[in-house]
Amino acid sequence: MHIHILGICGTFMGGLAQLALAAGHRVSGCDANVYPPMSEQLEAAGVRLIEGYARDQLTVSPDLWIVGNVVTRGNPLMEAILDRGLPFVSGPQWLANHVLAGRHVLGVAGTHGKTTTTAMLAMILEQAGFAPGFLVGGVPSDFGVSARLGSGRHFVIEADEYDTAFFDKRSKFLHYRPHTAIFNNLEFDHADIFPDLGAIETQFHHLVRTLASSARLIVNGQDDALARVLARGHWSELEHFGNGQWTADHDPPHALRHNGESVGPLQIALPGAHNRMNALAAVAAAFHVGIEPGVALEALARFAGVKRRLEVRGTVRGVTVIDDFAHHPTAIRETIAGLRSQSSASRILAVLEPRSNTMKQGSVKAELAASLAGAEQVFGYSGGIGWNLEETLAPLGSRVTVRSDLELLIEDIASAARPGDRVLVMSNGGFGGIHQRLLDRLARQTAVT
Repeated sequence: MHIHILGICGTFMGGLAQLALAAGHRVSGCDANVYPPMSEQLEAAGVRLIEGYARDQLTVSPDLWIVGNVVTRGNPLMEAILDRGLPFVSGPQWLANHVLAGRHVLGVAGTHGKTTTTAMLAMILEQAGFAPGFLVGGVPSDFGVSARLGSGRHFVIEADEYDTAFFDKRSKFLHYRPHTAIFNNLEFDHADIFPDLGAIETQFHHLVRTLASSARLIVNGQDDALARVLARGHWSELEHFGNGQWTADHDPPHALRHNGESVGPLQIALPGAHNRMNALAAVAAAFHVGIEPGVALEALARFAGVKRRLEVRGTVRGVTVIDDFAHHPTAIRETIAGLRSQSSASRILAVLEPRSNTMKQGSVKAELAASLAGAEQVFGYSGGIGWNLEETLAPLGSRVTVRSDLELLIEDIASAARPGDRVLVMSNGGFGGIHQRLLDRLARQTAVT
């Protein structure tokens, strides 16, 4: 089958393209901006990429058009597809029909930690010899790719609550029908499509309703929103982590306990209590498919993490630049706390780009100052947002510098940084290449001195 993917350079659709190639399909695609790193991965795999959405792409003549959720009515190619009555489908629906059907799907849902937990779970299954397929919203360092078809019967997928397509406003995860489902946590996010937290809770309960009675729900037992979701009814097996069946001691060596009995130390390279919760969920999910906790713990001890999750981008003049995807106040707070737990002596310089739709709309700005309070200095980029970031961060006082000019912000950070500092850059986008630009600026400063 020849498929043509609209919006192919996004993480999900690019991963879908790789899975389709591995399954033997011919794949081409287009995007408004054909951009790396996904464009480079796809072109290297032989995918024909087209810039833009012009109507003349109809001459590509695929058997099926797969439509990403970046595509809206008014898109010229989409309008041409509709005018001609050509066959089209959403990415999640195609994935469900052509990749997930007949496999044991392990889905990881939640506001925070989906990517890391999905990567952890895939790593555990891989080390246990399951040869799983996976689709992750990032690039696990242990695999080097965001998606793999796999040769085993298990498939691990990041189960996103964002909507499916302009013609299907259900959450993506409703297409996946997991037999093992992790619910990591639940907070208000995606303010561009959800009016409030209750609307997201409803989508999560729709997912609960799709699960077989023999399926297993693995739920964060410390999360009130998830408790409300379950209070609406559930029909599957249920286990809790954080309390209940699966816990980990707060103090080192963080003994992991199943039904109160220690099964070994939880040793992971990623810092912070939130990552221990991610690991707990992954161990519990692996246990559901027959992997003993001890085997899972051995795999996690070797887990190398995910790119853009506390990823060290370089060290110059004793200043370490770290990239992280944190784009919600809770994730920001936990990321800073996790970094602090590695070393209480070195300073943290937090650099934030409020780039997500929720951030840009200012829906969670009231929580922002408190989430950044754990950093010694805070640098905010105010370009592209419609509210006053400087005013929002004013409770942090003189620790804060806000700029709308990225070059000036880089100069401010470089001037403030001193040996031993960790510069934590947080954004869910490329942030204008700030990581390398800052490292280059620090290197020039070293050369001058």
